[in-house]
Order: sequence, then C-alpha cells, then structure tokens
Amino acid sequence: MRTFFTRFLGALLVLNLLGSTAATAQAVVPETAVRQIWQQIDYVGVDYGGAVAHGQVASASEYAEMREFVGNALTGARGLPPSAGRSQVIAAIEALNQAVERRAEPAEVSQLSRRASELLLAQYPVPVAPRVVPDLQRGAEVYRAQCAACHGATGHADGPLSAKLDPRPVAFSEHERARSRSLLALYQVVTQGVSGTSMASFAALPEADRWAVAFYAGTLSYDAARRDRGEATWKNDAAARAAFPDLAKLTTSSEAVAAETLGEERAQDVTAYLRSDPKVLVANQPSGLALARLQLTKSLAAARAGDSSEATRLALSAYLDGFEPVEPTLGVRNKALLAEVETKMLAYRSALSAGKVEEAAAAAKQLEALITSAEAELSAGAADPLTTFLGALTILLREGVEALLIVVAMIAFLRKADRQEALRYVHGGWVAALAAGGLTWWVATYFVSVSGASREVTEGLSSLFAAVVLLSVGLWMHQKSSAGRWQAYLKAHLSAALTRRSAWALFALAFIAVYREVFETVLFFSALAADGYGSAMVAGLITGSALLALIAFIFLRTSARMPIGKFFAASSVLVAVLAVVLVGKGIAGLQEAGWLSATPIDWLRLPVLGVYPTLQTNLAQILVLLAALAGFGFNALKAREGART
Repeated sequence: MRTFFTRFLGALLVLNLLGSTAATAQAVVPETAVRQIWQQIDYVGVDYGGAVAHGQVASASEYAEMREFVGNALTGARGLPPSAGRSQVIAAIEALNQAVERRAEPAEVSQLSRRASELLLAQYPVPVAPRVVPDLQRGAEVYRAQCAACHGATGHADGPLSAKLDPRPVAFSEHERARSRSLLALYQVVTQGVSGTSMASFAALPEADRWAVAFYAGTLSYDAARRDRGEATWKNDAAARAAFPDLAKLTTSSEAVAAETLGEERAQDVTAYLRSDPKVLVANQPSGLALARLQLTKSLAAARAGDSSEATRLALSAYLDGFEPVEPTLGVRNKALLAEVETKMLAYRSALSAGKVEEAAAAAKQLEALITSAEAELSAGAADPLTTFLGALTILLREGVEALLIVVAMIAFLRKADRQEALRYVHGGWVAALAAGGLTWWVATYFVSVSGASREVTEGLSSLFAAVVLLSVGLWMHQKSSAGRWQAYLKAHLSAALTRRSAWALFALAFIAVYREVFETVLFFSALAADGYGSAMVAGLITGSALLALIAFIFLRTSARMPIGKFFAASSVLVAVLAVVLVGKGIAGLQEAGWLSATPIDWLRLPVLGVYPTLQTNLAQILVLLAALAGFGFNALKAREGART
C-alpha cells in the first residue's frame, strides 16, 4: 500500500492542477477547438462557390480543400466535451458534409454552414467580439506592414509576392465573396492561418491588432459612397439598428445574412458603415440587469419564432452576462431575492429546453418583475459602506475556505511528520499564488475575454473532478484510521515518500490550491470597487483575512493535539462531506453554462452546501453520499474482522 502522503499529495496535486488550469483548458483548448471548427465551417460556406458550380467541380483543388475542411470540422465536433446539444451540432455538420459530397449548390451549402455555425456557438459559447472597439487606423497600419505584400495595398490580391503564391491570396476587394465573409472569420484567419495555403498564423500579434486588421480588411470591398448611405440608413432605419444590436452581431454576421432581413442594398450600405465605424454599436450598450432584461426579451422572441438554439443562447447570456455580475452585491442586500431570481432563471431555461414556450413566457413575466425588484434594491441609495464591507467579507470567506483547508492540511501533516524544512515551500507556494492571481486578473482584464459560460464550465468540471478525488482520498483515509497504528506507518514510509517527491511539488500544490480561487475573488472585488467605497472594501478584505487566519490557527491547534488516528478519521469525514458539496456545485455550474439540462423541483437552496432545487444536483449528491456511507461501512466491517483475527 502506498503511503498516505504519496497518495494525498498526488491526488490533490492532480485535483488542483485541474482546478487551476480548467480556465486555461476552457479558454485555450476547448475554446480554440470551437473557434477552429467554426472557422472551417465558415470557410466552406464562403468559398464553396469557387469549387462547385451547377453540380460540377469547377476547381479540383478547391473542392478537395472544401472536403478536407468540412471533414476536419466534423472530426473536431465529435471530440467536443459532452453537452445537451452536441448531437445537434454534429448532425448539422454531417448535413453540411453530405451536401459538399453530393456537390450541392453553393446557396444550400452556405445555408447549412450558417446553421451549423449558429448551433455550435449556441451550444459552446465563446467570445466572438473584441473586448474594445477596434482602431481602424491601427488596422490599416498592420495591414500595410503584414498583409499588403500578398493581398495588395487596396485588397486586390496584387501585392509583389502574390504571383509566386499557390493558391493565390484572397482579394478582399472582391465583393461577391466578401459579402458572405464575417469579421469573425477574418479574425480567425489572421489568428490561426489557413492550412495548405501561404496564409500563416499571426497569433503573435496582440489581440487588439488582430481585430483591428480584420475590421480593416472587411472594409476593402466597400467605397465611401456606400458608407455614407449606410450612415444615413443607420440613423433613420429602426430595422437596420435591430439587425445589428451589438458588436457581437456585427462580427458574427455578414452582408449576406443581413440581406435576408434588410434587402441587398440596405444590407450592403449598413455593413459598409458599421465596419468602418464600429464604435456606434457600443455607445449606449446596456449592462447588468438592463442587459439581463434585454437578452431575456430577445430570448423569448426567438423561442416564439421557433429558433430554440438562439433562445437558449440569449437565456444563458441574460444570466451569465447580465445577472451574474451583480450577484455579490444583491446577495448582501437581499439574499432571498437573489435566490428567487436564480430559481426562475433556471425554470425559464428548463422550459425552453423542453420546448414549452408558453411556460417559458410565464417564467419570463415573473423574471421581469423580479429584475425590477432587483433594480430597486440595488439603486436604493446606490451602495453603502456596510454593504460593500459585508460583500467583501463574504466573498473572501466563500472563495478562501476551500483553498485554506487544503493548504492547512498540508501544514498540519508536515508538522505531525516533523518535516519542518518542507514548510517553506508550502508558504512560498501560497504567497506566490496571491501575486500570480493579481497578475492573471490584470492580463485577463485587458487582454483576454473570459465569458460567464467559461467561468461556470470551469467551476463545474473542476468541482466534479474534485468530488471524485476527495471521495477516493476520504475512503482511503478512513480505511487507515480504522486499521490503527498510524504513527508506526508514518515513520516507516513518510521519509521515503518525501524523498521521492521533490519539495517543489509542495510549492506547486500550495500555489495551485490558492491560485484557483484568487482569480474569481478579484473579479468579484473589482465589481464591488465600482460602488466607490474603497475603504469599506479594504476593511472587509482585512477582516476576512483575519477570520481565515483564525480558522487556520484553530485547525492547526486542534490537529496538533488530536491523536493521529482520530485526526485522519475526522479528516476522512470532512473530505467526504466536501465531495458531496462539490458534486452539487459542479452539476449546478454545468447547468448554468447550458451543458446539462435542469429539472426544477420544490426543494431547498443552500449554495454553500451545494444544495440546489434541481433533480440532477440532488440525485448526484445522494449518489456520492451513499458511496461514502457504503465505503465507510465496508472499512468498519473489515476493521472488526481484522481485530477478531
């Protein structure tokens, strides 16, 4: 049997690596995969017309490229994480693949491509718009420096290097293809490049520069007259403004899509104007509860129109982008109202998933009243110092206790094992995590977009994995505590265990345990800082830190006086309980991100214990609890048999 230290350190190291890197995994691996699949689908929808005409292959090389791209997209979709709508995404891409194989007309392929793209982004939401409005002047500078040599100074594919390239570079000035190309597609090409062509990746450029050059390239097929007419249309035509409600719609849509509602001329004019002057879209954008109300209204309209995927996407946005940012403040002022809004949001999404439009409409009407109440609650005297203080205090305690327990458990164990020299690595790890967390927040704030869905998926997946690992560790600890003779066991095996594992592993474990909580904590504190009561927030931070230190002190003193067998018996129960809590939180997080369905039930709502009023969260917690009780009972039975022997 391996030593406790080896298993405890190994298990928790894997657990915390997942927790701390889950955001990276979601933001780099799955998000990159989703973007690449979207890029391949979009590329086929735009360029298929150059490969096939009237059921015949017009260009063998381009047709082979279309087949390759749609095949890669299908393979990528099948490798996406499980979710309620993944099968729909795969089916849509399969339909696109079949259309390409039978050499369908470009119009049909374009429509299938657009449908697959919409389903993909609805099921796996990723940031699709720049964090800041692109600077077209900067875009022109980047284009001249990086793109003009191939694509030509004015986008006619007549640059000095173009004649040497095979295939030839894209002519951005060619309107027929440009009308079907979105700004997000251009951004993806700049970022990822295009395999099999001379178009290399420019991922080394800052994100702002990549968006700027994508916007600039998207203007090269339009002239000044078009932009002028587009400006007049935008100012006087409500339908045009409705077609492009925000920057995300501008980046993901195309002139061809807009033409379906605005007509060819108006769509061309408005697209030309908005791409050249995108700041008009963000001048008066709603946020917070206003955004929640707007997205909820759009969601219900989409549901009534039969567009279930768009209705679900907007419903998730209403919660994650609109309501969730105000949760900390509202929770301090009126926790009952907060719980009621969350419950109704869940009921609304559940009704949408079940296709019950009228039931969803009733839930939306209730949500409208609740959002109005929340607005009144938050605007009543704006904020006050006590609210800010309590918000900072509760946020720090909520986010810090789990990491604290892990770090303190390491310290307690090392002290019991008389390995004082290893403690400096533990302390160095959590101190470095605080510094790295602040740096990560700064980078994420200014350079990386973190969506609400990504945060919920990160929390959900890491919580579920943590529940599995903690349950395993808890059962093993209980088995050892039941068997007794812990002191001799430690003396016989601990030294070798520490020798086999570098002291830097202790540093990494302490670093990861704290770092995984710091980022979300700082995001919540940044929201509180907007209230303007900085001194109250700092006071809450100091008080919360003092309470965490007190918890650590009590835990260390108690564990130091506790016999080694009882220490691990109590710890085994603690981690089993934590596993039950985390599995509830994990399921709830994936439900809020739209990855899992939710069936509301009339039940308690105690987020601190992972208890939520849904059938899925309760069943998951019951299963983990039964597994823990069965394991503890089996260990006790084996211990009694051993004693009799």
